[in-house]
Amino acid sequence: MLKINIYCIGKVKEKYFQDGINEYLKRLSKFAKVSIIEFPDEPFMNNQEEKTKKVETDKILSKLKKEDILVLLDLKGKEVDSVELSNIIKTYNDQGKTINFAIGGALGFDDEIRKRANISICFSKLTFPHQMIRMFLVEQIYRSFKIINNESYHH
Repeated sequence: MLKINIYCIGKVKEKYFQDGINEYLKRLSKFAKVSIIEFPDEPFMNNQEEKTKKVETDKILSKLKKEDILVLLDLKGKEVDSVELSNIIKTYNDQGKTINFAIGGALGFDDEIRKRANISICFSKLTFPHQMIRMFLVEQIYRSFKIINNESYHH
């Protein structure tokens, strides 16, 4: 069974987001083993943005093996639709790779993690809370498996 790790900076504080995330994790359990790994937000002061991004990046990078696939959710990434995301997941699944998604903190990512990433994707040019993006991500991973398996989702 495919293993997917979702690395997140910060915690989900709102119960309604956590309820939605848990619902999609439950649905996903028949397709993949999905783990969410949270790291605390780094406190930052003015003019310390790069240092904060570096510390947060190092937390995520320390968990990855050299051969691991890393997919960044990044405003600077490529906008993809649900079919494109399902193709990305299918490709790595067919290769037997663990897929690692990363959702950065409020300041985003530094260049080191962007260079390490296999692909960077952007859900929207709009700005959303990171907790919401986490829920969007697990929903889209679930939708990807429905697409991969030619199963209906909305009808």
